Amino acid sequence: MGFSQASGMSSEPPASASEQSPSSLHSSTSLHLPENRRTRDRSPSPMRGYLIPSPLPTRRTRTYSATVRASEGPIYKGVCKCFCRSKGHGFISPADGGPDIFVHISDIEGEYVPVSGDEVTYKVCTIPPKNEKLQAVEVVITHLAPGTKHETWSGHVISS
Repeated sequence: MGFSQASGMSSEPPASASEQSPSSLHSSTSLHLPENRRTRDRSPSPMRGYLIPSPLPTRRTRTYSATVRASEGPIYKGVCKCFCRSKGHGFISPADGGPDIFVHISDIEGEYVPVSGDEVTYKVCTIPPKNEKLQAVEVVITHLAPGTKHETWSGHVISS
């Protein structure tokens, strides 16, 4: 059964094992497993095929009450420690010290992508599920870091 399937996949006429050269045994078609052979059975998972949602509340997924609580809070000052546009997040070092605060791309106001050294103002919101860590929201760049290149969200680059 397996031999007839293997010879059916090849465009060359069927040959016996003794007539095949060693180079034809290592062709690209012989490296693939036959279609009817499975590597191993997995137990069925209710989440198979679905993406697990991120626990980080972005501007789109944050509840209205969390948004209101954050907007009513005090404004803090800090410096952008790092930000990766491709990953969509970064960290802010608070001016008063303490642990770095996470910032998501959806919570940055203004036209520039933050870079390391930019002075920012922000408000804070807790991160579920335990609400022990903080996330910066309503982040505004107040002073661009001198001597660096800044990019707008549309892709234009300026030097500061």
